Amino acid sequence: MSAPVAAGAAEALDAETFGLLLDTIRTFVRDRLIPAEAEVDATDHVPAALVTEMRELGLYGLTIPTAYGGIGLNVEQSVRAFLALCYAAPVFRSIVGINNGLASWALVHLGTPAQRARYLPPLASGELVGAFCLTEPDSGSDAGALTASARRDGDHYVLNGTKRYITNAPEAGVFLVFARTDPATRDARGVSAFLVDRDTPGLHVGPPERKMGQKGAHLSDVMFDDCRVPAGALLGPEHRGFAIAMQALDRGRLHIAAMCVALAERLIDESVRYAMERVQFGKPIGEHQLVQAMLADSRAEAYAARCMVLDAAVRADQGERVSVEASCAKMFASEMVGRVADRAVQVHGGAGYIAPCVAERLYRDVRIFRLYEGTTQIQQLIIAREMLRAHGRHG
Repeated sequence: MSAPVAAGAAEALDAETFGLLLDTIRTFVRDRLIPAEAEVDATDHVPAALVTEMRELGLYGLTIPTAYGGIGLNVEQSVRAFLALCYAAPVFRSIVGINNGLASWALVHLGTPAQRARYLPPLASGELVGAFCLTEPDSGSDAGALTASARRDGDHYVLNGTKRYITNAPEAGVFLVFARTDPATRDARGVSAFLVDRDTPGLHVGPPERKMGQKGAHLSDVMFDDCRVPAGALLGPEHRGFAIAMQALDRGRLHIAAMCVALAERLIDESVRYAMERVQFGKPIGEHQLVQAMLADSRAEAYAARCMVLDAAVRADQGERVSVEASCAKMFASEMVGRVADRAVQVHGGAGYIAPCVAERLYRDVRIFRLYEGTTQIQQLIIAREMLRAHGRHG
């Protein structure tokens, strides 16, 4: 196993440069992304010009070390960057998010020098889009039960199986694939990770799925039919792939939590604006106490979630293991933004149910957060099991 890249863990921008970056992201969100949201939702397509601008701003490589062309943000800075970026519709984070977390984390920390040199620079620039292939038709929450196989054949592995609901698969150029290399196992043991290029014979990408929300962010099945990859495509130690997936998901869950917070804050702002403008019973509805209660509950919950995700991020930068904290933040923030979105529709009344109201669109967009990268129920299991283990160690 390759030693971690030190810069990947400790690198960070100085405060002044980071402040300028946040200002740039906020301006880009206000002037370019938010005005494009309705079009993206209607067409299920992000304009190429916006994708180019996102690449030029370095948004694909926020967390990738500067040695490989990225910006090199630490965990706290990456969370703050996503708090700024995700004030816009979540589709925009979705198209850059895998490059900044699930697809790049394992490469930075476990990739060979050749793997890092080959994949990280184009991931950082956005020339290459990554996809994270863990979920299968019969193993979603029970990811350790996956059945996709990787059989060693001389200097190659032969992959077979199907991955489901793979974000960015229609556009991805490299797939981080988890497959069982030890057929004698039936659980998390015996799973390995592989880097598979899109043009590898035997790899097939299915048509994009139709989704409730997050139009413009595409996902599809990825099939492997006697797909031969060189032994050098193995990422990290053989049979240790599930641990790699779980460590990558810890980082991804913090980013999801940050996105939930940012969208909750957007929904709150939209609700307050409408409550001050909409007049009923002779005064703005914001002056009615029951409407104020909904606004206040939303603000308090969003603030709590923001504190959680920033605390977990700081702990991660200090070298702490934050699996539980990441699960807590993801669970609370994803449930929280669902409640905030529901209240936002309620504050808007009938208008909140009709397009193109922002509350209507974001209500659809945020529902997925309670499902992907571990459902709320999976987060509860992770948290509770660690609590019980800790009691056993110290009881």
